Amino acid sequence: MTPANANAVIAAARAWLGTPYHDQASLRGVGCDCLGLARGVWRDVVGTEPQAIPPYSRDWGETGAREVLADGARAMMIEIPLAQIGPGALVLFRMAPRAIAKHVGILTASDRFIHAYDRLGVIEEALTTTWARKIAFAFRFPASTPFSGKS
Repeated sequence: MTPANANAVIAAARAWLGTPYHDQASLRGVGCDCLGLARGVWRDVVGTEPQAIPPYSRDWGETGAREVLADGARAMMIEIPLAQIGPGALVLFRMAPRAIAKHVGILTASDRFIHAYDRLGVIEEALTTTWARKIAFAFRFPASTPFSGKS
């Protein structure tokens, strides 16, 4: 798979700034959560979503044997080593020790990212050391996929 243009990913993510937080939603300007933001950027950059997302828990402390979010991203995106993350990368955060990765953001610079946060909505903020230490996985959006509706 060829990665999508990082500037296109960032522009798509910035178009969501100010969208209110709404659990399990993905409608720009109306409401989304962190995964809903990533889904919306996918639709803007890649095309049609390849599958419906089943209901999921908001519990950042959830533990389990499987990294469900990372496994889903691996099936549709291009995984990259953490040492190679940069603008346009989708990053998954592990918010608690021993928990599975449950939060999603999109890097806009080496030190900034966009994410949807409860009570704040979609914001762009500094990728502080505290946030950076929580990054567990990183991916690039593909330019297109066989199931995206784009070629």
